[in-house]
Amino acid sequence: MKFYTSNNLFQERGFSLAIFCLDILLLHLPVTQHAVYSMVKELKDVIRTVPEVGGLIGHEDAGKLITVKENHGDNDAKSILQSAFAKLMMASKETVSEAVNKLKDRLNDESKIRTLTEKEEVILSLERQYPEDVGVLAALLFNYVKLSPGEAIYIGANEPHAYLSGECIECMATSDNVVRAGLTPKYRDVKTLRDMLTYKQVFPEILRGVPVPAMEPYVRRYTPPTDEFEVDRCLLPPGEVVVMPPALSPSIFLVMTGEGEIQVDSILDGENAKEGDVFFVPANTEVKLSASGHASMQLYRAGVNSASLKACNTVVTGKKIPAANYVG
Repeated sequence: MKFYTSNNLFQERGFSLAIFCLDILLLHLPVTQHAVYSMVKELKDVIRTVPEVGGLIGHEDAGKLITVKENHGDNDAKSILQSAFAKLMMASKETVSEAVNKLKDRLNDESKIRTLTEKEEVILSLERQYPEDVGVLAALLFNYVKLSPGEAIYIGANEPHAYLSGECIECMATSDNVVRAGLTPKYRDVKTLRDMLTYKQVFPEILRGVPVPAMEPYVRRYTPPTDEFEVDRCLLPPGEVVVMPPALSPSIFLVMTGEGEIQVDSILDGENAKEGDVFFVPANTEVKLSASGHASMQLYRAGVNSASLKACNTVVTGKKIPAANYVG
């Protein structure tokens, strides 16, 4: 469970997570993750149905979460959630261990007489990977998000997350601070985490990208609500070619699957491109991609948010860039 002061984006094979940061994830294979705090209604259900969490939070904060109204006042709800989360995360190792084991035993017993929910199955899976870890309990407070290939999620700064399974592409803005609190053998800084989080209660928006006119039908663009970056996903069938017009910023290309060739500007000889290859392309450089072999070539381009660059360029020059001449 990590927390950044940055931006991220993800998408690849489908996966699950929970998160505190500013980034975008793009799925390559199905992915699951926990991300951002659940809505007030879901949090109340956790307090009512998971005594192990309520016990660690304490009677007072549990009662406040149960009685707070969903439209009660954003700051009040955040204050209550911050207090409850802090008590959960800062509970003694012995108390956490006892609560996690009780939860595990209870769910295993109940699985014999009823079908566990998907989230409960995830909790048992996390417990097997991280026995007696407070992150197992904290995960119950987060949204459980499942992404399919081609879907993405954006997570703002100071929001919690944890990747659970699957494969994804993650693009993150420069960050000078990574804070971990659970589901990790690395150093944890719970006090800093407690103070830095936003405690928003919302379900993350699933991004599916938009076609880029000059590169249809092979390229879709994922643009988060931040100036730092955007990600293009290119899925190129064997024998096909696509030309990516010059971008205003430098770009990084990552080949995830397949093979082919990448040709820059008017240089006659291209470079072979295969799974795992990474290419740096300067700004204002045309890129020609061609796929070969028996499978599609799938690659990703990360660069500065083109809309922000366009707006910045307009302010600096005092001139508008014709849409027909501006692609990325």
